[in-house]
Amino acid sequence: MTAAGHPLDWHLTLVGFVAVPVLLAAYGWATGRDGYRATGRQRRLFLLGALVLFVAVTWPLDDLAAHWSLMALVLQRLLLTLAVPPLLVTGLPQPLLARLTRPVAIDNLLRLAVKPVPAIATVTVVAVGTLTTSAVDLASRSDVARVAIEVLVLLSGFVLWAPVLTGLPGAPRLSALARGGYLIVQSIVPSFLSIVWIFARRSLYPSYPHHGTVLGMSPVLDQQLAGFLAKLSTIAVLWTVAFVIMSRAHVMTGAEEETDPLLWSDVEREIERAERRDRRDRGLWPPDDNGGR
Repeated sequence: MTAAGHPLDWHLTLVGFVAVPVLLAAYGWATGRDGYRATGRQRRLFLLGALVLFVAVTWPLDDLAAHWSLMALVLQRLLLTLAVPPLLVTGLPQPLLARLTRPVAIDNLLRLAVKPVPAIATVTVVAVGTLTTSAVDLASRSDVARVAIEVLVLLSGFVLWAPVLTGLPGAPRLSALARGGYLIVQSIVPSFLSIVWIFARRSLYPSYPHHGTVLGMSPVLDQQLAGFLAKLSTIAVLWTVAFVIMSRAHVMTGAEEETDPLLWSDVEREIERAERRDRRDRGLWPPDDNGGR
């Protein structure tokens, strides 16, 4: 759908007004059950993540990102990858997180996502692929395509944080140095496209200039500012988290660092994986994912 009129003309975005309330309602229902109750801190984190998600996928940011400004698109992507996933995941009680990641397909994806190299490759492919000229143009013309791309970007955000979040069931516990190094690499590799934006002397996205300028900025200036926003924000967030992780590890003794939590959900997940491997070896397929437990 092509935008017309003023950049800040109001548009109703049904996805945000439907998806986010449904998400909050499902969270409230799930965490109200015995065994899955959330702490006050977890509820606040999840609510904050849902609010950031709402801001990212509704007017005005969603409309500006789709039709008017590359800088708005970059801001939307930053919220969907750097802010929403860690807030939502850390807002989940451990038993609920274990239940949600128990199905075989999700667990298999999780086992891959928690490895730094596949995580970096996945985030890079999604970040660059969804910011090609053809992808941005498609998103500006089709609401369905735009929502699909936003969902893909959000999922890549979960992949980005998976090697760092220590509460994921059955995930290997990387050392603080490994997690910090991973975040530093993750801040550099996927955002190389921002360098192209900064030094380009013409607009690379024809879907934006057709609608004039935003806040008095030319399309080229908007593109250059988008490059700086992408690069500096990613470095600021991921390097800060890396610094906090390594600083906390530095003040801990080696023994304390080695006792990084082995939870019952980790033991249970490994047992389930062993049972699936055993069923596979005995030719029993599909293996039972114990999803109903």
